[in-house]
Amino acid sequence: MGAAEAKQAILDNRTALGIEFGSTRIKAVLVDGNNAPIASGGHEWENRYENGVWTYSLEDIWSGLQDCYQQMAKDVEEKYGVELTSVGAIGISAMMHGYMPFDKEGNLLVPFRTWRNNITGEASRKLSELFQYNIPQRWSISHLYQAILNGEEHVDQISYLTMLAGYIHWQLTGRKVLGIGDASGMFPINDKTHQYDETMVEKFGKLIEDKHYPWTLTGILPKILVAGESAGVLTEEGAKLLDESGKLQAG
Repeated sequence: MGAAEAKQAILDNRTALGIEFGSTRIKAVLVDGNNAPIASGGHEWENRYENGVWTYSLEDIWSGLQDCYQQMAKDVEEKYGVELTSVGAIGISAMMHGYMPFDKEGNLLVPFRTWRNNITGEASRKLSELFQYNIPQRWSISHLYQAILNGEEHVDQISYLTMLAGYIHWQLTGRKVLGIGDASGMFPINDKTHQYDETMVEKFGKLIEDKHYPWTLTGILPKILVAGESAGVLTEEGAKLLDESGKLQAG
């Protein structure tokens, strides 16, 4: 596609913006209606080892995302002579797995525990035995159960548990949802129902029932969506988070 056709695709909103949080780089790629890349931006970042945990701070996450988006928007302006004010669709990809628990006010209860951590060996082993299903250390349910086994105080306050892609999506749209692929890295999925495996959910509930937590597992996990289902729209708040210049429109 030539520059004129790409410019028209941008003006007609026949575009999709893909944002990926990799381990060392955040990337934003704008594609046209034929999925051909027409603009891109990037931001280098690195996880930190703090208090025995590999993590990225919320400040790192948002400053990196905003810089990445600005680089991509600048690329659009330089190549096609137009300001980017809207896109047809947005998709967020990120390092799968990990642990981001939030309280009812939306505060992160402990620093983001990434997939890179190997601190959930006991939980991984016990859950694999309980479910008769391999539960890797990096999965969110391993992190949750290890926090329970460790007696961590924050567990009692959990209102929502997600991972990085789900967190970004929530902040941009207001919706606590995940695509089924990402959700399968949090807890096992039933292939027939496309939901969290009901038998394993029940087993986990019985495993921790003596703790008397004020939440249920399915009550704190993201809602699962499959391809083609609406995952929400960019809110006013989300647009400002993504584009500090204020040019990107909600909706």
